Amino acid sequence: MGERTVPAILTMLLVVVVFGLMWWGWRSKLKRQSDVAPLPVVPDDLGTPTMSVSGQYVVTTSAGDWLDRIAVHGLGIRTRATLDVYPGGILIARTGSADIYIAADELREITTQSGMAGKFVEKEGLVVITWVLGALDVDTGFRTTEAEAKRPLVNTLRELLGSDADQADNTQTPDADISRKNNENE
Repeated sequence: MGERTVPAILTMLLVVVVFGLMWWGWRSKLKRQSDVAPLPVVPDDLGTPTMSVSGQYVVTTSAGDWLDRIAVHGLGIRTRATLDVYPGGILIARTGSADIYIAADELREITTQSGMAGKFVEKEGLVVITWVLGALDVDTGFRTTEAEAKRPLVNTLRELLGSDADQADNTQTPDADISRKNNENE
């Protein structure tokens, strides 16, 4: 054996062990989250989208905890996607994964953030949709392909959320938080 053989074998063993631990951790997370409700069924009669934006589905996490990635139903895997806004809800058509349909009445909050679960971008670069999946409040992150598409998307999502445009301050940026909970309490 050469002087490089032993270090090469040890490095390969270390890589195998690390990947094995990662697989084991992901499998354990899937088991812990087995009680998470299945994804909502996409309705057949969605109609025509009021807005369609291409981008990247980032991840779905537990609401308010941007590190607690939801692994079940493929929600923890980043993919290319198109986000379509319909009068009755939102459809995130993901490449290589099941589509995510969020009914308008399941929406809770629209925010922008600079990162979540392994994806960090410029300040307020991610559109984050807080919604209800079964009995669990979750945050779903979406990054538009073109930066100028984010502002109209946030405004359209706010309209879907049910925010009253008359109450909005014209100086308020679209990156400010808006919540159905706040609107319902007024």
